Amino acid sequence: MKRTTKALSDATSETAQLGQLEPGVTLQERYLVLALQGAGGMSSVYRARDLHFPNVTKAVAVKEMINMATDPTMHDMIVRNFEREADLLATLSHPAIPRIYDYFTHENNSYLVMEFIDGKDLEALLREIEGALAEDQVVNWAIELCDVLFYLHNHKPQPVIFRDVKPSNIMVDNHGSIRLIDFGIARNFQPGQKGTMIGTDGYAPPEQYRGEASPAGDLYALGATLHHLLTRKDPRAEPPFSFSERPIRKLNQSVSTETEAVINTALAYDPQDRFSSAEAMKSALMAAAKETGILVSPRTATTAIRPRNEVQEVWSFECEDEIRGSPLVAKGVVYVGCYDNNLYALNAETGEFLWKFATEGGIVAKPCSDGELVYVASEDTRLYAVSAERGALAWTYYSAGPIRSSPVISEGHIFFGSDDARLHVVNMFNGSAAWKQEVAGPIRSTPLISGDRVYFGCESSDLYCYDFKSEMKWRFGKAKRAITSSPILIEGMLYFGCKDWSLYAVEAEAGWQIWKFRMGQPTISSPVFAENRIYIGSGDGRIYAVEAKSGREIWHHQTEHQVNGSPIIFEDSVYCGSVDNSMYCLDMRSGRLRWQFQTGGPITGTPTVANNRLYFGSHDHRVYALLT
Repeated sequence: MKRTTKALSDATSETAQLGQLEPGVTLQERYLVLALQGAGGMSSVYRARDLHFPNVTKAVAVKEMINMATDPTMHDMIVRNFEREADLLATLSHPAIPRIYDYFTHENNSYLVMEFIDGKDLEALLREIEGALAEDQVVNWAIELCDVLFYLHNHKPQPVIFRDVKPSNIMVDNHGSIRLIDFGIARNFQPGQKGTMIGTDGYAPPEQYRGEASPAGDLYALGATLHHLLTRKDPRAEPPFSFSERPIRKLNQSVSTETEAVINTALAYDPQDRFSSAEAMKSALMAAAKETGILVSPRTATTAIRPRNEVQEVWSFECEDEIRGSPLVAKGVVYVGCYDNNLYALNAETGEFLWKFATEGGIVAKPCSDGELVYVASEDTRLYAVSAERGALAWTYYSAGPIRSSPVISEGHIFFGSDDARLHVVNMFNGSAAWKQEVAGPIRSTPLISGDRVYFGCESSDLYCYDFKSEMKWRFGKAKRAITSSPILIEGMLYFGCKDWSLYAVEAEAGWQIWKFRMGQPTISSPVFAENRIYIGSGDGRIYAVEAKSGREIWHHQTEHQVNGSPIIFEDSVYCGSVDNSMYCLDMRSGRLRWQFQTGGPITGTPTVANNRLYFGSHDHRVYALLT
C-alpha cells in the first residue's frame, strides 16, 4: 500500500534516528521512495520514482536533510545551509552537474529532488578493483573534471567554489561520463573573504584549513584525488600535505613523468605555485596526454562503458540499394533517400514501410519538410515536392545538373545548390524559381540561412555570402580545394571543412579568416558545435574536437577508415559514422569511446536523433534505429 507524506511522521518515527525512510513511502504525493542510496552524518540520499510520469519509470534522487538540532539558532542555520545548496544548484546548468527538480520541507526535514545518476562513485570503484586505475582513464576523467571546475569558477554572476573534490563526490555514470555530486558545502566565491575550516582531511588544501577557499583550492583537491586514484594511497590516512613524500611513480611506475608533473603542480603547497585556472590545468593534462599518446586511443573501464553487444537496435529496414545520405525525422516518420532512386517513408517507432516515391536518379541529399510536403533532391537534376502523408507528387523543379546539395527551407522558399554551378531559390508552394545565382563551380554544400544572408561552399574552393536580393556580399577565396562541407554559424563566426585538409573559422560579416586547423586528410564532413567546441570528421579516419575560439585541438578519436559523414551531438555524446562500417558514440568532452555499432557497409551520411533514438543509413541498404 502506498503511504503519503501525511503518514510520513508515523512511517519514519522508528527510523528517524537512523536518517532513513522506508521503501514505499511517498513524499508530496509524488516521489515514491524505492531504496536508500547512501547516508551521511546529517543527510541521506534515496532512489525514488517520480509518479507524475505514470507511463514510464522516471528515476530521481531525493536528498533528505534530517535536522535534529534542538537549539533554534542551530536549527535555522542548518535549514539555511540546505536551502543554499538548493538555490545554488538551481543556478547551475552543466552536463556534469545533476539537475535539480524540486525542493520542499516537511516538519523538521528538508528534501531536495535531483537528477538520478545511475553509476558508481570513484571511491566505490577503487574498492571494487585490485591495483591502481589506468593512467589513460584517470587523465580522461581529470580533463572532464577540469571542464566542470572551469564552468563553476567562471559562473555568473558569481564564481562557485566546490570545496570538497574527492573520489566519493565524483561519479562515473553508465555512459562513462563524469558527474560531480554533493554541493552541500559549495559556495559563491568572494576574494579575500574567510569562512570556517571545511572540507575533507587529506584532500582539502592548506589554505582551506585557515578558512580560505578559492579556485586554486579546488585544483589542489583534484590533484589529491588523482594522486589517490593512481597510487591507491588514501590521503585521509596520511599526514596532511605530505604528497611529496609519496611520489606517484615510486608507487606506480606505469604512470608517465608528464602526468606526474601535472599532478605535482596542482598539489603545490602555495596556491600561487599551482595552475592559474582549471583551463590551464586541463591544457597541461592535454599536453601530457598527447606527449604520451594517452589521448589518441584512450582505454575505457569496463565499469564505465556500455558494452558494444548491449547497444540496442530497435529496428532496421532494408531498401534496394545503398543509403549514402542522411535521414529526416518529422512527425513520427523517417524520410530517407536511397541510391535505388526512391525516397522512403518509414514509421519512426516501428520501422514499418509507409510509402516510397520514385525519382530517376540516386538520392544522396537529405530531405526537408514543412509538415505538409517533403522536398527531396535527386541526381536526376530535379527537386521534388511530395505529400508527407501519401508520397503523391505536388510539383517538380528542374535544374541543369545533378543535385547533391541538401535543400533548406527559409522564408517560404527552398534553397539548394546544384552541379550546374548555381544556387537555386524556389517557391516552396508552387515550385517556381524566385532567383538563381551562378558561381564558379558545382555546389554540393548545403546552404546556411541566417537573417537575410545565404552562406554556401563551392567545388571551386570558394565560400560565398549572398543576400536575399541575390547580391554577393563577400567571397572567401583562401581555401585551396573544394568546399563540400556545409558551414555553421556560431556567435558571428562561420565554421566549415575543406578538401585542402583544413577546418576554417571565418568572420561572418565580412568573410575574414580568423584561424584554420590542419587535419591529416581532406574533409567533406560538416562541423557541429557544442560547449565552445567544433566537432568534425576527416578523411584521415579521425573525429576531431577543436576549440572554437582558437582552433586548438582538444582531442581526436581514430576510426578504421575515412569519416565522410558529419557528427551530431545529443546530450553529452558525439555520434558519427565511418566508412569502416561503424557508427560511433563518443564522450563529448574526452573523445572516449562509449560504444561502436557495426553495420554491413560504409556509413557516409549524418545520423539524426528523435525521441531518444538514433537514425541513420548504411551502404548495406539498411536504415537503422538504435536507442541512444
